[in-house]
Amino acid sequence: MTKLHGYALLSAIVALIVGLSAAIYTGVAADHGRTPADARARAEGDAPRDPAAPASTGTWVGAWSASPAGAEPGTGTGGMAGRSVRNVVHASAGGTSARVTLSNLYGRSPLTLTHASLAVAAASGTPAANAPTMRRLTFAGATTVVIPPGRQVLSDAVRVLIPQGDDVLVTTYSPTASGPVTYHAHARQISYVARGDLTEDTTGAGYTEQTPYWRYLTALDVLSDDSVGTVVAFGDSITDGTTSTQGANHRWTDILSDRLRSAVASGWNVPRYSVVNEGISGNRILANGLGRPADNQAGLVRFSRDALSHPNVKVIVIALGVNDILRDPHRADPDRILTGLRTMVGQAHAHGVKVVGATLMPFQGHSGYTAASEAVRRRVNAEIRSGRVYDAVVDFDKALRDPYNPRRLRSDYDCGDHLHPSDRGYARMGSAFDLRLLKGAAPAEL
Repeated sequence: MTKLHGYALLSAIVALIVGLSAAIYTGVAADHGRTPADARARAEGDAPRDPAAPASTGTWVGAWSASPAGAEPGTGTGGMAGRSVRNVVHASAGGTSARVTLSNLYGRSPLTLTHASLAVAAASGTPAANAPTMRRLTFAGATTVVIPPGRQVLSDAVRVLIPQGDDVLVTTYSPTASGPVTYHAHARQISYVARGDLTEDTTGAGYTEQTPYWRYLTALDVLSDDSVGTVVAFGDSITDGTTSTQGANHRWTDILSDRLRSAVASGWNVPRYSVVNEGISGNRILANGLGRPADNQAGLVRFSRDALSHPNVKVIVIALGVNDILRDPHRADPDRILTGLRTMVGQAHAHGVKVVGATLMPFQGHSGYTAASEAVRRRVNAEIRSGRVYDAVVDFDKALRDPYNPRRLRSDYDCGDHLHPSDRGYARMGSAFDLRLLKGAAPAEL
């Protein structure tokens, strides 16, 4: 078989994976029949609006996000019935209006929410709200919404001032049993639960249960006067920030967001973009997790919903591939990995979105390391650096590797498991990102 025919076969295999996944999940990621690009954030003018809300101007951008990663263990029957779930999220962009996306992707029955609210937190690390900012959320004008299993819903916009860098509280109440709960396990942020309907409570006194999860909530958008577009970081646990300090916002995406804001404020010629995080711990390009719908959906399967659906997405940063090597080392094929990456780039280009790709960082010392897996990593990185995969490249491998042993992380950048960065390593990733890479649009042809 010639090399050209081999690549054609690989492309056909990847297309088959995507096609089969689409058939399995028909209607799962779509939002009541809308196109995948509109599954989370409906096109401007198409989203339901509160008719009583005053008109405002600006650009809708993503302020925060987290991928629906799976079904929460132990919630298969009762879900969160009779409890108020108060998610705490950190806004990477400020605005004068806000809306949220709630997901029942992993539910097996309709999720009824009779009450939902949004407020700016009174301070960091508390369930208490800044009382004047408390807003009741509606859905197509109604306070109650029923989300079918496998679906998600976008709220109406509410007028509220969201300061950039503040924590935001998004609370939901469900009176009836519905499970499993769609959640994101590695939040690195404490959220809260209360018994009964305390959705619009501002004191936070009833929120006595703490949780390390985000539940139901998958996106917060704001109508911004400062940001004009959204950067989506699409990756695995390293993007998810799994080993970063809880509650400190030390993921590399947080560092990138802060740097971008500071550069704009200093008058640098860089884009005024927000940054949202779509990392899932353990995520792979080619393979799903277990279950139906599968938890930890493959990057190829979730790319449209989790990356392309954000409002005014301008750039996607892809940092995937390590788990394709480590989770199934005997089948790790650099050509299949690269074909999967190129497939996502092609999808982004079809939507006019630029793609910046990250090299794969070293992992010698990790239990999955072998000489063969290192060879695959190096082959993938060589192709990424060649410019034949992405529009631009951020070299996380070069930034974090040990200069005396490039097969492993530098010790002070290593959290200790020889795979994930420490807080210092995440800071290095964020600082190594050349902000100029975010400029420009997707080429007509790569």
